[in-house]
Amino acid sequence: MIPVDALLSRLLALHPKRIDLSLDRMWRILDRLDHPERRLPPVIHVAGTNGKGSTVAFLRAILEVAGFGVHVYTSPHLVRFNERIRLARRGGGVLVGDDELADALATCERLNGGDPITFFEITTAASFLLFARHPADVLLLEVGLGGRLDATNVVDRLLATIITSVSYDHQEFLGDTIELIATEKAGILKPSVPAIIAPQSPGGLTVIERQAARLCAPLRIGGRHWTVTPERGGMVFRDEHGILDLPAPGLCGRHQFDNAGTAIATLRYLPTLQIPSTAFEQGIKSVEWPARMQPLARGRLAELAPEGAELWLDGGHNPDGGRAAAEALGDLDKCAARPLILIVGMLASKDCEGFLTNFAGLAHTVIAVRVQQDTALPPEEIAQIARRVGVPAEVRDSIESALAAITVLGLNPAPRILITGSLYLAGEVLAANDLSPARQARA
Repeated sequence: MIPVDALLSRLLALHPKRIDLSLDRMWRILDRLDHPERRLPPVIHVAGTNGKGSTVAFLRAILEVAGFGVHVYTSPHLVRFNERIRLARRGGGVLVGDDELADALATCERLNGGDPITFFEITTAASFLLFARHPADVLLLEVGLGGRLDATNVVDRLLATIITSVSYDHQEFLGDTIELIATEKAGILKPSVPAIIAPQSPGGLTVIERQAARLCAPLRIGGRHWTVTPERGGMVFRDEHGILDLPAPGLCGRHQFDNAGTAIATLRYLPTLQIPSTAFEQGIKSVEWPARMQPLARGRLAELAPEGAELWLDGGHNPDGGRAAAEALGDLDKCAARPLILIVGMLASKDCEGFLTNFAGLAHTVIAVRVQQDTALPPEEIAQIARRVGVPAEVRDSIESALAAITVLGLNPAPRILITGSLYLAGEVLAANDLSPARQARA
């Protein structure tokens, strides 16, 4: 059997010289695979700019507590590609094993016959092949980019569609206004299929409502048909079915209340899924999703942090992601004030200034590092941008040297450190933190 990494490297070489968002290549390979997308379990399809992965994590946690077998497809991975594909098992799913993954990838490579195809398209086809081979009650399917022309948008056996928060990201592909971006996200809506919509900006919501009306897709909109509010250290969810008094989400940050609410609203609206209230309670509390305001209390990097410091990891990489992280850090500061140090690495395609502006007046210092990607933003530019928005900044050549520089600062009380700016950087951090893949892989 060819190793998975070797297969993935070969598939990258098939990438078209010009990227055009299109489903033609996807339909071609699915036809050659005898259409595994037609043999999938019922799908909940999730699009949006921020919150897709967290919403999927809440859905999975609740469904698995309720006893359902759940397949999950997410991207990108953090440490190992296998994280993208979770296969259903009673009592909790498992990441696809190397042998089975290699077999599916090799099958797709052989039947593709060397034709141009994007990496995401051919690996999505391989995931459909794997999901079709294993029984499950539900497939949670996360969009890769946009929605309308995303490789995942070939499924038609849908329980529901979900659109999480829509904001600016990938403008070069999706458009430079919220309305254009929302149009792409709304492309996953299907005729008569229920659509659950997280709270949105007015412009984005108008676009989504217009598309839903064309398709006669019933909508459940956050803030209108359902609400979720923090109360007494927990959260209260309200919809037409009544009230759920629940614990606070197991993921840190006030934005996770909306993500949890979106998941709950979806499952409460689907008559084929009978979810007991205890499953909502346990799932919301026990959910795990690495690199989303994740505390790093153990591991090699945690040991390199200054004594008594808090070390956090967040993969936010656009202005709204930065806002959510800054709000979470502000809430933490109200409970226990500490100097905030940011270790930041970003890709050149991201809005670094829009991201860092959220931390002006909150962060003590930014330490810029390089993400190990060809398209990384040089750390010197990150530092310049940080200074421009009013945050002192310096440059270091690694996470380890950044942590050493923070130790030299001798801050009292010990600082709160957030490593952020890129999911690629988050993957590097989780690998370097030296915990086992089973624990570090997205749970």
